[in-house]
Formats: sequence, structure tokens, C-alpha cells
Amino acid sequence: MKIYLVSSTDSPEFTRLKCSFARSTVIALDAEWKPQRSSTSSFPIVTLLQVACRLGHDFDDVFLIDLTSIHLPSVWELLNDMFVSPDVLKLGFRFKQDLVYLSSTFTQHGCEGRFNEVKHYMDITGIYNHLQHKRFGRKAPKDIKSLAAICKELLDISLSKELQCSDWSHRPLTEEQKLYAATDAHCLLQIFDVFKSNLVEEITLQDPKHINVGLKDILNGSDCTSKIVTAKLCKAADVIRAMTQNGQNIANGMVSRKTTLNTMPMDENLLKIVRKYGERILLKESDLLPRISKKKTRRRTSLKNEKTDKHLVCSMDWQGPPPWDSSLGGDGCPKFLLDVMVEGLAKHLRCVGIDAAVPPSKKPDSRELLDQALKEKRVLLTRDTKLLRHQDLAKHQIYRVKSLLKNEQLLEVIETFQLKISENQLMSRCTKCNGKFVQKPLTIEEAIEAAKGFQRIPNCLFNKNLEFWQCMNCHQLYWEGTQYHNAVQKFMDVCKLSE
Repeated sequence: MKIYLVSSTDSPEFTRLKCSFARSTVIALDAEWKPQRSSTSSFPIVTLLQVACRLGHDFDDVFLIDLTSIHLPSVWELLNDMFVSPDVLKLGFRFKQDLVYLSSTFTQHGCEGRFNEVKHYMDITGIYNHLQHKRFGRKAPKDIKSLAAICKELLDISLSKELQCSDWSHRPLTEEQKLYAATDAHCLLQIFDVFKSNLVEEITLQDPKHINVGLKDILNGSDCTSKIVTAKLCKAADVIRAMTQNGQNIANGMVSRKTTLNTMPMDENLLKIVRKYGERILLKESDLLPRISKKKTRRRTSLKNEKTDKHLVCSMDWQGPPPWDSSLGGDGCPKFLLDVMVEGLAKHLRCVGIDAAVPPSKKPDSRELLDQALKEKRVLLTRDTKLLRHQDLAKHQIYRVKSLLKNEQLLEVIETFQLKISENQLMSRCTKCNGKFVQKPLTIEEAIEAAKGFQRIPNCLFNKNLEFWQCMNCHQLYWEGTQYHNAVQKFMDVCKLSE
């Protein structure tokens, strides 16, 4: 994908945006805004709109429209025409909320019109649940799967969400924020590619032409049962033809609408998908009104928790010796336990040789986390303010990480706990499971034997005189290749060991 930051209507990026709108039949949408407290009586201001345009096979443009600098009335018509265009399939992940915030943002900045609807829309969650039902015969789950979980399952891509709650109103955006925002929209196109082949196959089987073929086979029979089945299938075929004709008439009627957006028509397969699965997001007046809790008890609880959280934030600096300190009966080796909010930091700590564990269960409660930290004499690292309420029960066991980016989080932990990092420690632990390596390196023959049925060793390594290291816990094999040397150099720079 190519990423373009659009900050004004007279820029080359804006010209490219209009051109991409005209050439795209599939567009993925997402939006970012600065997080705000739930008690606020107004909608958040959307500061960034991400638009990923499918221009061809494996060729996509992703536009980051900076709503803090671009003249909003000048882009309203272009965006609205794209939202209602019958020739463009819009993809999103629970995009209705984004549309509400987007409409509110444009209205507050002097736009007479607002975004009321999105036609020919498909939600990734709905299609994912549909395919899961067809594949495994089970009902759609009550809990909506996250976009990161769907990406991991279908694309085998780990979608980091650590920047989701960063300040999207601050300018300029960091390169990490730009890549995060672009990836969030672009992955919807990639997920749709996986769905598309399944959907086209399913729709083709339900096409009236295929039913007619089945009818001819049945008509060759002469028994009474065949005639009854034939009559039923004929009625079904008539219904499907009528639905198809109605859909075509509706589509033709929609095409006749005049808009400023001149787009290319959809291909036949894409049109079949839109006819069967296309939805319409239609905002009602009630959707555009911020919801305020009417229960006084909830407001009181919220205010009480707010005061508690402020007190906790003020006292979140580390105090006292860590549990591994010899004065507390520890062995002197730093050990940490990281919850899901800072799980990415665990790999960084392991890369610099620090013992960094994660809980065995995916969704442990607070008590389980504290029990594991106390039992193993670890400091619990988190960004969850609520966990700090247990400080009285677990003194010197919890630390709230302030930084958002993993490299900055790593430096923060090193400085807070005065950890001593040396070059010899780098890449000395298994990044997969936190285990230690075998003390003696393996030869190529021993590594091939150890990897059988478990891990593939590239053929290009056979003629190189390399040493292999194996994790004693999960048996993962490592070798000193290009990735190893790049990682060592990266963490030498991050930890400032080369200075």
C-alpha cells in the first residue's frame, strides 16, 4: 500500500484522492479521535479519516485525511457522494459509531449538511460471523470479535492496538501513528479478499442458472416424487428471478442519480456480493444525540471512581524495593509479569535478557494476576489504572507504565527499576515463551534433527557455519542470521549501549 497524508484541498494528495475515488469499486473506512471521558455530554471530534482504495490486484492507496487542517465544507460533498454511491462497496468495522462522530464533527465546523447514510456497506464482523456459521455450523457469538483477533485468524497478522488510545488531535502525527492508522483501514481490504472467494462460490450455487440445470436433470425422471420436487423448484426459481430482477431495477435506479463522483461500475462478482450481503447504515435523529446516563447512582459511582483514579495516578510512581530485592528474600534477578495492555513490551524485555512472563489464561481477573505476581515475586506491569486499587493488598508489586510506544516503555522500565543491561544479555531469552536457551549451541545436524516435524530450517543455512540455540521450554530454534544481528543493533541503540 501507498500512504498519502491529505491536509489541504489544493494539494497533489487531494487530487490523487479524487482520482482514486473515481477508479475504486471497493473502499475501506476507519476514523480516529482523541479519547475522552464517558461522562462527557458531547461526541468526540474526529481528527483523522482513513480511506483505503482498491485500485487493482495487490495495489492499494491509503489516504489519511487530516480533519484538523483541511477545509471540511470543501470535502463534505466528495465524501458524502462516496458514501451513497451505488458503484462503490464500502467496508468497515462497526463503522456506524464512526459515522455518528464524523457527522457531528462536520456539523460543528460549519457544514450545512451532515452524513446521514452509507449505502452498499458491508461490516467485516457480520460477514465473518456468517462464514463461521457456514463453515462450522454454529451461531454467531454474542461477544463481537475484535479486528485484531480477526486479522490474526484470517491473515496471520498481529495487529498492534497500542496506539488506539493515543492523542490523535496532536500534530504532527508520528510515523508510528500514520502506519497504525493506515494499517487499520488497509487490513479491511485484505480481509475482504479472503471473504470474496467464499462469497462468490456460495452465491453462484444459489444462482437461478444453476437451479435450471438441476431442473433439467429432475425433469428427465418420470415418477410422481420428481414432479412434486420439480414444481417446488420451479416456484423457488421464479422467486429468485423476481428478487434478482428487482435488485437490478433498484441498482439501475440508483445509478441514474446524478452525483459529482464519476465512478467505475462494479464487476459481476462484486455486484452479486453487494446484492446479497450489502447493507445500509441509516442514522436516525436519536443516533445524533449524545447519550447521558440518567441514573444518579451511576453518576455518583463515576465521580467516586474518578477521584480514586486521580489519587492513584498521582501515586503511581514506583516506591520501595522490588520483590526480587535481597532485603525481601529475593534472588536479585529482575522478574516481571505483564498484562494484556502491555503484552508487546514482554517481547522487548525478553530481547534484552529480562525475565518477562505473561499470564497463562487470556482473560485473567485482577486476583489471578496479583496471585501470580506474589507467588513468583514479580512486579506486575500494566496500563490499567483499576489494578492500582489493589496496591494495599500487593505492596511493591504493581507499576503502571506511562509510555505508549514499546521502545519508550522499555526505557521507562529500565530507568524506573535501574536495570543493568549489557550487550551479552541481548537475545539471550526465548521471545516466544520467555524460556532460557540450552547452554551448549547445536550443530546444523543436531538442529535439523531437533526441528523435525516442529520447525523448518531454510536450506540456505546448510552451507553456512552457524550455531543454533534451542529454548529449553518450548524447543524453538534460533540462529545468528540477519534478523538476529538487526535485532541486536536495534536494542543496542534503544538501550544506548553503543554510546
